[in-house]
Amino acid sequence: MSTNPSQDAQQVRQGVQDWWRTSIIDMAPGEIRYRGYPIQELIGRVSFAQMIWLMTRGELPTEPQGRLLDAALMSAVDHGPQAPSIAIARMAATCGVGLNNAMASAVNVLGDVHGGAGEQAVEMYLDIAARIDGGQEPAAAVRAGLDAAIATYGKFVSGFGHRFHPIDPRAPRLLELVDEAAQAGVVNGRFAQIARAVEDELAQRKGGKRIPLNIDGATAVIYAELGFPAPLARGLFCLSRSVGILAHAWEQSQQGGRNKGPIPREYLWRYDGPAQRSVPDSNS
Repeated sequence: MSTNPSQDAQQVRQGVQDWWRTSIIDMAPGEIRYRGYPIQELIGRVSFAQMIWLMTRGELPTEPQGRLLDAALMSAVDHGPQAPSIAIARMAATCGVGLNNAMASAVNVLGDVHGGAGEQAVEMYLDIAARIDGGQEPAAAVRAGLDAAIATYGKFVSGFGHRFHPIDPRAPRLLELVDEAAQAGVVNGRFAQIARAVEDELAQRKGGKRIPLNIDGATAVIYAELGFPAPLARGLFCLSRSVGILAHAWEQSQQGGRNKGPIPREYLWRYDGPAQRSVPDSNS
């Protein structure tokens, strides 16, 4: 046991400092640095999308990389009150909670089915790429990767097809931007090719009926092209959709309304339980 009070104090201080370790932010009185960069040099020179890249990846992207990430983020901000996350934000706003509570309620439902498709699509693209790198013929790798994705997540292939849009209007534009970035050498273009090959394989399996890329599949192409790990794709979608969630929660708070549920109050749900009955006599 140490008998040196200053040494003991130093050890305690070191233990406190080591309780949390981070390479993201360094801070002292009058000083804030993100990944080593002083905040005053980042402000006004680095976009929000570039800042997301820096915070999650550790280095600043190039401006073209930042623009491509920005396009993916802005393309998925909203899809209307029929989307569960948006509906929940609006319902929460009518319950008397604050904007942060409404946003948290909405973000909490961005799971495997609603919000996780982009992550799953990135996983599939990366799996196919790994199979090709392992020596598998590209067409066979696409078939095997698609089969593996279906075995894991079911017959609805993440990133393809849309229940509202025969062709998701966001996807072709995003793929066009990826193609332009590939021509400029910003990205490789490999994952755009893989996504299109999956689309072709799905059409072949459906007897020629195409199941085109949707917003999740297209943004997944961008995230994969830019080198984001699959789990971060879901986090990026949460950031993107939070913009729409905020807008809808704010709009609903301005419109008013109290305790609005998922359907107008003059309509009731369908009950399919036991027929009307009385509670048995306790003496019987």
